[in-house]
Amino acid sequence: MAKWTKMTFMDSLKEHCKPHVVNVIMDIIKFTETEAEIFAWGRGEGHGTLTYKVKSEDWGIIPIFHVTTDGKIKFLLNYMRGKVRKKEILRDFTLKLECNFMMDFEEDTYPSDIFFTIEELFHTHTEVDKFKQTVRNVAARLHQ
Repeated sequence: MAKWTKMTFMDSLKEHCKPHVVNVIMDIIKFTETEAEIFAWGRGEGHGTLTYKVKSEDWGIIPIFHVTTDGKIKFLLNYMRGKVRKKEILRDFTLKLECNFMMDFEEDTYPSDIFFTIEELFHTHTEVDKFKQTVRNVAARLHQ
């Protein structure tokens, strides 16, 4: 597949993931389509990706997360560490991710951005809502 679209992404998602994971990712897709300034469907062969991006006047276009058709999500925190110079924005994003998912995202323990399975991170709709609010907050901070 040369380029993914919403339709091919959703078809692949439904084929490869459990219903709960499909529902979470569909919610994230709707959120991304309505709130992201820029979002992009991937071009890869193995699985589809959707990337949520923010346009910052200071640092250009900053991707915040990727979600994939094989039921995974990647928080692009380390990518942001290399681009965004305001440490308070990164600290806020890190703390919110840590609170949402009860994981450690500090630079020394999270040296590279990795994919996490949606099924392990999101168990309730409230957790999805908290994640969406975290993304809204970091996007707003990147515009300041």
